[in-house]
Amino acid sequence: EDRERFQKLINQLGLLQPPNRIAHTEEEALAKAEEIGYPIVVRPSYVLGGRAMEIVHTPERLVKYMREAVKVSPEEPVLLDRFLDDAVEMDVDAVCDGDVVAVAGVMEHIEQAGVHSGDSACSLPPYSLAPSLVAEIRRETRELAKALKVVGLMNVQFAVKNAHTEEPVVYVLEVNPRASRTVPIVSKVTGMPLARIATYLMLGHSLSEYKDILKPHPQTYFGVKEAVFPFNMFPEVDPVLGPEMRATGEVMGLAPTFGMAYFKAQQAAGSRLPLKGTVLVSVSERERKYLLPIVRTLHELGFKLVATEGTAKFLAENGIPHSEVKKLNEGRPNVADLIKNREVALIINTPIGRLGKIDDSCIRMLAIQYKIPYMTTIAAAKASAAGIREALHGDSSPKSLQEYQSGR
Repeated sequence: EDRERFQKLINQLGLLQPPNRIAHTEEEALAKAEEIGYPIVVRPSYVLGGRAMEIVHTPERLVKYMREAVKVSPEEPVLLDRFLDDAVEMDVDAVCDGDVVAVAGVMEHIEQAGVHSGDSACSLPPYSLAPSLVAEIRRETRELAKALKVVGLMNVQFAVKNAHTEEPVVYVLEVNPRASRTVPIVSKVTGMPLARIATYLMLGHSLSEYKDILKPHPQTYFGVKEAVFPFNMFPEVDPVLGPEMRATGEVMGLAPTFGMAYFKAQQAAGSRLPLKGTVLVSVSERERKYLLPIVRTLHELGFKLVATEGTAKFLAENGIPHSEVKKLNEGRPNVADLIKNREVALIINTPIGRLGKIDDSCIRMLAIQYKIPYMTTIAAAKASAAGIREALHGDSSPKSLQEYQSGR
């Protein structure tokens, strides 16, 4: 939380973090935001769960945030970070005895940077990153743990720009010298009793005493964590995810492939993905370039596609069979009628902006009301398509947790 001390440590280790500043007044926040450039992530100091955290794109929005969301003072400054758009986030859990470090698990978030780590689904091991990149993240975690002289558990969050290129750039977002909410998931997936080991380390034992149970993940199966949300209890709330945590629980799916593990995790979270039917697609213009492989997969799996005007035009330009449906203000039948008549099995709806906000919110809230699975990010839609494909054509035979952990 002490940004100046942390920045000094990061520089000493030769690591990178997003450009950031600390502001004690509204005027100072505006000036420093211009220095690092928009969009920025703003949050109060010393908060958990991303409380009052927001991604801000303009000076006007920053002024509104400073006046309405937080109390800023010399004792309670606001933290400003450059927001890394289109970055992949990673969570890493490690144990350290003050000298030796064991990295227990490296998790790849499915939702992109900007969604709170507690709300994002994540995969252990990483499902799309190069082994060399994962090795670098492990190295940086070990360096941080030794420099901080951590005794017990530590959690590090990274963001990787250009993650799927030959020149990825790794940024350290934050380091927590404590247990994270990911510890139970990592312990279950890997079979390592991390909380017990960390307790013994804090009591003075050394890591060398636990070499037999601190074994690396065998990489022969995937564990996918999914967040559970209370939106069905609050039907008037828009379920779009952001930097402030909204999840109230977690579930996990285990399987030999990432797609099947994701499918199981969705089922456990109460959002069973369909194996047939119609998919409603309404995606923002800036994200349509990522949509093509997803809709192609769904079409090949036998799903019918129905889209709102802009997305329908994009599908037509790329030769994807589909039907067009009207938005709320364009007449009947419209997107709401389709959902209410239960003519839709899955919804892919990403935020389109202020003009489409009413339509977007209505679609997502109706999805909750009528218990239709919905995806609000391209990453989740891609994972869903992979999960449905695996459920239709892959191996879904059940195994016990112990069978996975022993490699049977």
